Amino acid sequence: MPEIWAGVDIGKTHHHVVVINADGERLLSRRVHNDESELLDLLGDVLEISPDVLWAVDLNHGGAALLIGLLVSHDQPVAYLTGLTVHRAAGTYRGEGKTDAKDAFVIADQARLRRDLGLLRPGDEIAVDLRTLTTRRLDLVFDRTRQINRLRAQLLEIFPALERTLDLTNQGPVLLLTGYQTPAAIRRAGTRRIEAWLKNRKVRGAAALAKTVVEAARAQHTALPGEKLAAAMAARLAKGVIALDEEIAELDALIEARFREHPHAEVIRSLPGMGARLGAEFLAATGGDMDAFGSADRLAGFAGLAPQPRDSGRVSGNLRRPRRYHRGLLRTMYLSAMVSLRCCPASKAYYDRKRLEGKGHKQALLALARRRVNVLWAMIRDGECYHVSPPVTAAA
Repeated sequence: MPEIWAGVDIGKTHHHVVVINADGERLLSRRVHNDESELLDLLGDVLEISPDVLWAVDLNHGGAALLIGLLVSHDQPVAYLTGLTVHRAAGTYRGEGKTDAKDAFVIADQARLRRDLGLLRPGDEIAVDLRTLTTRRLDLVFDRTRQINRLRAQLLEIFPALERTLDLTNQGPVLLLTGYQTPAAIRRAGTRRIEAWLKNRKVRGAAALAKTVVEAARAQHTALPGEKLAAAMAARLAKGVIALDEEIAELDALIEARFREHPHAEVIRSLPGMGARLGAEFLAATGGDMDAFGSADRLAGFAGLAPQPRDSGRVSGNLRRPRRYHRGLLRTMYLSAMVSLRCCPASKAYYDRKRLEGKGHKQALLALARRRVNVLWAMIRDGECYHVSPPVTAAA
C-alpha cells in the first residue's frame, strides 16, 4: 500500500497533478508544462512528500510519453486508467463542474481505492519501433484505398466502361492509367502499341489487359465535357497510388527486418498463418511481454476474443464481445486464423468442426483465433516453435 497517490490529467502542452494521502486529502495540486525540466522538478517535489508514491495517468501514449518515460527511468510505479473509466468515475463525485484539477483528483482517488489497475512497464525497444512502423503502414494503406476510390470516381465521370473493367487493386491497371485514360486515346494507340507499352514497364498479363481496355474504348465514342482535365487528374491520381505502393513496399522490408531482431520472432513465425507482418503487428499490440497479461485468457480478453457475460434477472448465459479491446490485435489474430485455413490442417479441422456445430463463418474464425491465442501464448511462454502433435496410439 503506497503512502500517497499522484493523479495526472494528461494534456498536450501541460498536465495537472494532484497528490493525495490515504485519507483522500490533497497534499499538492499543480499545473506543469510538458517539459522535461518542469516534470523533473515535479517528481522531486512529490518524492519529498513521500518516496512511497503510486502515479496514475489517464493516457499511456502521445502527450504522456515524456512523463511516463521519466517516471519509468526513475523506477516509479505508474498505473493506467482509461479515459472512459475516469469519465464515468467523475460522475460519482460531488459537483457537475469539470476541471483539470478535478480530473486529476479523480484519477488519484481511483488509484487509491482500486486494486485491479495494471502498472505500465518499460517499453520494448523493438516493439516500440514496430508499433511506429505498422501504424505508418496502416495509414498508407488507408491513403491508398482513398486514392483508388477517388480514381474510380474520376474515371466514372469520363469513361464508365473502363472503370468497370479495371481492377485498380492491381499495379498493372493503375500503371496503364498513367499513360491512357480516354476512349479516343486508347483507340488511337490500338492493342499492339498498348501491349508493347505495358511490356516495357514489366506489367504482367500485358496482352490481356491491352485487349480488355481497347474493347472498352470501342464501346464509347462520346467525349464527355471536361474530359481533358479529368484525364490529367486521373493520371495524377494513378501516379499517387504507385508512389504509395512503393512506400508500402519499403515499409514492409523495414518491418520484416526489425521483426526478425526480436527474440520471439522465430517462435511467432513458426505458427501457421503468422508471417512477418502479422507477427510484427502482434508484437506492436502486446509489447512482446506476455508477463504483462498474466494468462492466455487475459491476452484473449485484450484482443476481444473472450466473450463477457451480460446477465440480468432471469436472463443468464448471455455472452457478448467486450466493448474495450485492442482492435489491431483482434484484426491480427483474425487474419492469421483466416490464412491458417489454407496452410494448417489442424486449423482447418477445428474450423470445420465449429461449422458442423452450427456456427457461421465469422463465428468459426473467431473461435479459431481464440484457440490460436492459447497456442501462441504457450509457445512464447515455453520458447518453443510450433509443431504438430504426433497422434496418440493405443498400447498393444
